[in-house]
Amino acid sequence: MIQQTLPQEVVQDLSTIRDFIRWGVTQFNQAQLAYGHGTDNAWDESVFLVLASLHLPPDMDLQVLDAKLITSEKVMLVERIQQRVTKRIPVPYLIKEAWFAGLNFYVDERVIIPRSPIAELIGEEFRPWVSPNDVKNILDMGTGSGCIAISAALAFPEAKVDAVDISESALDVAEINLNRFKIDNVTLIQSNLFENVPKKKYDIIVSNPPYVSAQELATLSEEYHHEPLLALSPGADPLTLVRQILQKAINFLTPKGILVVEVGFSQSLLEKEFPGVPFTWLQFASGGEGVFLLTHDELQEYTQSS
Repeated sequence: MIQQTLPQEVVQDLSTIRDFIRWGVTQFNQAQLAYGHGTDNAWDESVFLVLASLHLPPDMDLQVLDAKLITSEKVMLVERIQQRVTKRIPVPYLIKEAWFAGLNFYVDERVIIPRSPIAELIGEEFRPWVSPNDVKNILDMGTGSGCIAISAALAFPEAKVDAVDISESALDVAEINLNRFKIDNVTLIQSNLFENVPKKKYDIIVSNPPYVSAQELATLSEEYHHEPLLALSPGADPLTLVRQILQKAINFLTPKGILVVEVGFSQSLLEKEFPGVPFTWLQFASGGEGVFLLTHDELQEYTQSS
């Protein structure tokens, strides 16, 4: 049984930023938390929570760690650390922010927390698969918080980006982030996949759709169950949406365009169902798996044979 330190004792005895980071680590280790929403260990999790809650940058002067906190700050940190432990709420939901592609996005429980390895592709401007100067139109299918669309819009400032999501509440969060970054080359579209997408051709179609099966979802830690179900799982069949994207994307790709889709642990299922499709499974220096790429010609060959 986890012994919880009384908030009054913590507020009275602890005084510095360093104190609260250490106390948070102890609480997280005792609770045997699960990680995966921006960190992978108790120390980084506590640092992330404490510094972000105090609106301090992660690369600040370490001498600031010995700065003393006022009572209201200490109370706030105790409450958030306890919520992380007792309710298993992911840190990004507690602090209302998450990092993606080097950018700090607003997030809340209306969207999944950004963590896709596609961020690395955006940082590389999708080289060598496209020539960045030739990219004029990008489609982000299942935009959620807008992190992929906005990161792509900043990487390709001359391009127009259409960001699609079926969830109106998710698009509300994406709108917050558009205003946050003062982005004017992204258009938000409420649509069930390609249903309301403009009849035009895109140089890049990128998607991180729901692909977690209901069976797999049941095995995930409590932290993941705070995220919207609609954004995580399509139901019993994890390939439901991916299959539709494969079938329809060719109608929206330029002759030199590419389709990039994250399917996570459903990779083996996809390869088994489509043995003739020449998926290129991308490798990431910073980790991550289950992201495939198909060129226009590869996708066209598949759609003509199916």
